[in-house]
Amino acid sequence: MNRKVLILFVNLFFFCALVGAQEVQKSELQQKAETADKEGTVATARYMYIRAFEDYVGKGQMKQAVDCGIKATGLYYKKDNYWKEAFDLLRRIDDNINANQQSSPSDKAALHYEVTKERLQMYMKMRKSTSCVDQLNIMEGLVSTAGDETLRNDLLYNKAIYYYTFGLNAQGDAVFKEMAGKLTASKEYDKVDQAYQTLIANGRRSNSANLVAQSYKSYVAWKDSVSALKTADEFAALKQRIADNEAAISEKDSSLTSRMAIIIGLCVLAAALAAALVIGGIILMRFILLTRKQKNTIKMANENNALKAKFISNISAQLDPTLQKLDNRLPEVKALQDFSAHIQMLSGLENEDKDAIEMEDISLPTFCEGLMEQIRNKVQNDVTLTVNAPKMSAKINKEYVSHILLHLLNNAAEYTPEGGTIWLDYKKRGAHVHQFLVSDTGEGIPEEKREDVFKPFVEIRDLTTGDGLGLPICRQMALNMNGELSIDPNFTKGTRFVLDLHS
Repeated sequence: MNRKVLILFVNLFFFCALVGAQEVQKSELQQKAETADKEGTVATARYMYIRAFEDYVGKGQMKQAVDCGIKATGLYYKKDNYWKEAFDLLRRIDDNINANQQSSPSDKAALHYEVTKERLQMYMKMRKSTSCVDQLNIMEGLVSTAGDETLRNDLLYNKAIYYYTFGLNAQGDAVFKEMAGKLTASKEYDKVDQAYQTLIANGRRSNSANLVAQSYKSYVAWKDSVSALKTADEFAALKQRIADNEAAISEKDSSLTSRMAIIIGLCVLAAALAAALVIGGIILMRFILLTRKQKNTIKMANENNALKAKFISNISAQLDPTLQKLDNRLPEVKALQDFSAHIQMLSGLENEDKDAIEMEDISLPTFCEGLMEQIRNKVQNDVTLTVNAPKMSAKINKEYVSHILLHLLNNAAEYTPEGGTIWLDYKKRGAHVHQFLVSDTGEGIPEEKREDVFKPFVEIRDLTTGDGLGLPICRQMALNMNGELSIDPNFTKGTRFVLDLHS
């Protein structure tokens, strides 16, 4: 079972475990935070969640406080990659839990468990295996202190997520088998069935072929193993009921009419059970047939997408010799040649082996100053060029990082007016996290277009003014280096691009 399936299964399990619990009235601050979160206004949602956290702490409602604090933490690193701020907030939550005098040791342990679990999620995203193991050990101790069976089950789920995240499939399978065994032993068949149905629906909504295929495979396997158990349970229950009724008849033996009535009732019950089993078998067979059909459809769709990508790349490659024979002094010819080259580059990046990308140590001040020097003659009058890079070295892919930063700096030089400023900054965000920032005081990119600038072929363009593939190529390079290229939504003086790299 892959990582996405496990994560979705965990989320559904949490939801089911909380059903029936007493619902606490949400504060106005929390309601505002949730509304902002749904609308996608990250900074506002994060601010309101922190205020809700502080408000709940003041009222002594620690469970609600921890919940809001953790949601604010997620908005720090999941949206904006503000790792330091996220870790600082988690430490602040732990301090408030310890300072609360009204909570018992077991309640504090349960709250610390939720905070530690969020740290585990962060370290897994940062690919820090050793730190993840430390957090799991802490969570195990907190579960023992809390003495809560629900947390014990939750710990199993998080262990499974860790194992699958870091490719420890054998350990992950063992933990998942233990989880499935506990649910099956408690005869919670409907809950497990509902979980798989939700997994399948989520896979369809996200258009994830692997998720849908894995969900169906796991669901069919579970159905096969549980079907025999359910049948045995139903027949055992029926047999017990028959035995109980026969004992009652034997004890009373008052009249033949009462005996016949009971026997007829049992026959009707047996017939109903048999009919239910037959109908269930028919439904299961139809589901299996539908599953096979959908798997074939998914396979064909993936093959078609691969053929389309190859087709586009081949067209570009075949046109290139002809385009090279044309006079590239004409703007239209030069635009077509560049467009063809960009298509081939983007296609090559999408099919590139990520493990083959080589890294090298470079001096950051020399590297950044060299890039800034290349645009010095391209800027308008009185534009200030500023480089902020510490005297240290970093291990990066020089070719890709140079291409990305130089493309961003050229864009900044083009759109920054006279008297403006262009910055190139480097920040160390963690032991293996590098961050480059390119900022300018230009007019900025409208919020509704910020995601589209990274998508290729979203609009028909005049190629002589640009083909729109520069930023998509840069983002694909960043992804191939286990990184991300994004626009800082909180920078309001112009435009700021953020390149995060995880080594």
